Amino acid sequence: MKMQIETERLVLRELEYSDKNDLFEMDSDPEVHLFIENKPVKSMDEITKVIEMLKKQYQESGIARWAVVDKSTNECVGWSGLKYFNEPLNNHNNFYELGYRFKKKHWGKGFATESSIAIVEYGFKQLNIDTIFAITDPKNVNSKKVLTKLGFDLKETF
Repeated sequence: MKMQIETERLVLRELEYSDKNDLFEMDSDPEVHLFIENKPVKSMDEITKVIEMLKKQYQESGIARWAVVDKSTNECVGWSGLKYFNEPLNNHNNFYELGYRFKKKHWGKGFATESSIAIVEYGFKQLNIDTIFAITDPKNVNSKKVLTKLGFDLKETF
């Protein structure tokens, strides 16, 4: 069963192959990757593999990153969602992590905050998750602001 969440301005839904162009626009931009470990994509094949990986996560974990669609334009402006880590990461194992990424032209519009509020609520209320982690680069001031608005506390730096 495909899940969908609606907020005031956004629809959050599973990513589809029809989102490839929007994801490529976002993930090929070096500025979008400034504070994350992976590098910008160079081909649509790379985006297809990402969508395939996410579809596998939907099946295995029941959750993954979701498309964030602007209701007013029907444009996929980025993604937001939970990822389940079942392998150790920084001395943590079997945990859910909140993540989000948006096209640069949509930064500063509150989409990260709005979508993440809905995702976190979904995780706690629908999936009965006890704890949700979030990871950001200490230099990513904007992401830190989003996480602070959501009530996340700094637990450790690694």
